[in-house]
Amino acid sequence: MRNLDMTTLRSFLAVAEQGGVTRAAQSLNLTQSAVSMQLKRLEDMLGITLLDRSNRRIALTASGEQLLTYARRMVDLNDEAVGRLTDDVYEGEIVLGVPHDIVYPVIPRVLKTFNSVFPRVKVVLRSSSTVRLHEALKKGEVQLILTTEAQPQPGGETLTEMPLRWVGALAGQTWKKRPLKLAFCSVCIFRSHVLRCLDAAGIDWEMVIESDDDRSVEALISADLAVGALLEDAVPPHQEAINPGGALPDLGFQQINLYRNGGRDELMTKLADMLRQGYCAGPPTLVRQG
Repeated sequence: MRNLDMTTLRSFLAVAEQGGVTRAAQSLNLTQSAVSMQLKRLEDMLGITLLDRSNRRIALTASGEQLLTYARRMVDLNDEAVGRLTDDVYEGEIVLGVPHDIVYPVIPRVLKTFNSVFPRVKVVLRSSSTVRLHEALKKGEVQLILTTEAQPQPGGETLTEMPLRWVGALAGQTWKKRPLKLAFCSVCIFRSHVLRCLDAAGIDWEMVIESDDDRSVEALISADLAVGALLEDAVPPHQEAINPGGALPDLGFQQINLYRNGGRDELMTKLADMLRQGYCAGPPTLVRQG
């Protein structure tokens, strides 16, 4: 079994299309001798003459004309395969930080749209708490972050605001008991706000978990062993927002804010624009430094 070499086929194709070795060598950025050697190697491998060299202008023999058809198809198919398989060669990378409780439903839609427009740009999604995302932004570990806060910090841009709701298990009853059992991560941005609201309302409370693990908190709430607080659009299907009818204090609203790590990089600007559109924000509110 003899295998045609793609390099020799490409040289043969260039000679046929350019009408000579000199111009073919220029188009391939090779020397004339290199192209001639590749043509000779191809003829020796097939055992046929591909070029009629009897005249000043090189012409294809009958066998050469037949091979030309195959050569075009094989080179095109080779280039298509290489292009398709290396399509994930990235031309840039953006690290986007988002609190876990607001990843859905907006972020997947935004990332899908961004990937369709910039398929060679890699977006790394980092899910963490607002506090830790601010720290990561200062260290340069992320380029863009979303946060959930009562008010934006300097440099922050408010995309939207949502009600902060008490959440518990489906048909749960724990919210009626006193002291009120709470489950919050130690770094949850809502934790201190909720505790202040309970203290102001004179409601006794008890923290039933001390953990950085969001899944542990979620499990306790879903098992009706505690209650927590989430943005209205972030309540998972295995929990529900509590309507306490005045038995628990109103938690007000929280904002979803956008921060970027300096510069006016075009890709970051495009992703930031898509995030704004994703949250259907009006004119951005910017808190300027100083």
